[in-house]
Amino acid sequence: MTLKSAGLALAIGVLVALALLSVALGARPVPLHAVVEALTSSGAGDDVTVVRELRLPRTVLGIGVGACLGLAGALMQSLTRNPLADPGLLGVSEGAAAGVVAAIGLLGVTDPAGYVWFAFAGAALASVVVYLLGSSGRSGAGPVRLALAGIAVAAALRAFSDMVLRADTAAYDRMRFWLTGSLAAQTADVTVRLAPLAIAGILLGLALARPLNALALGDDTGRALGAGLGRTRILAAVAITLLCGAATAAAGPIWFVGLAVPHIVRGFTGPDQRWILPYSAVLAPVLILASDITGRLIARPGEVQVGIVCAVLGAPAFIVLARRRRLSAL
Repeated sequence: MTLKSAGLALAIGVLVALALLSVALGARPVPLHAVVEALTSSGAGDDVTVVRELRLPRTVLGIGVGACLGLAGALMQSLTRNPLADPGLLGVSEGAAAGVVAAIGLLGVTDPAGYVWFAFAGAALASVVVYLLGSSGRSGAGPVRLALAGIAVAAALRAFSDMVLRADTAAYDRMRFWLTGSLAAQTADVTVRLAPLAIAGILLGLALARPLNALALGDDTGRALGAGLGRTRILAAVAITLLCGAATAAAGPIWFVGLAVPHIVRGFTGPDQRWILPYSAVLAPVLILASDITGRLIARPGEVQVGIVCAVLGAPAFIVLARRRRLSAL
């Protein structure tokens, strides 16, 4: 077993341990033996209800959202050749937020299971518009053009969301919790509905590791190596849309995870996407679950939303790494 393989296995072990802690810890602590019994037996009781109906769906959602955001961030950075890119750069997160704003503020949808589809539709529409704008002209969909198109579309969508929310204070009140990024507001039904989209995005993203390695060498070299440039970029954009759309629809816009985790991973795996992508898909849920557990413990019996804690925990580590490395070498 190579060092990188051992590191990935260790990361998976840490994720499993955090998943157990996520089920056990909270405003009402549940002993680990009771967690195991709740997961393996058909018994009943307060602990069983807490584990099965509240914390297990929340933990599964956290793992899924983290895997989606980490993998999407790694794909985004590879696609744009920008180590500081994140899923929001293509306007996907803003598209999802605009979809939820439209559903709540304009159509009166209040059920999370209903507006998640508007979030995903907004993310998909934003991705299509960005790709069409970025690929227009003779030069095609280059990294810079895609990034600029994404920034422009994200700004327009943000303005639309702000306009609707300022005109409807009731919609703003309903949106505030979602906009902070939280795992607490969704039910198991939402996770089940979005799971096929997230799984499809994860599988597609992991399958693009080799073509993305070829593209990283430059368009001419990648073309000489047989990589289909346009096809790879389209498939990567589709994967990013599936991943970000599903994650943002389920938990709201959780910033920083897709930016920081691939950046940190690249520091010990090197530029090989065959390692960056799976490491990002495993370590991003580690950050999400650690943040969620911390948010539950520091404000008991209430909690601090995971989106806030992610930024507080991850930002200092990211700043230290950024100061130690030249950005051109990331």
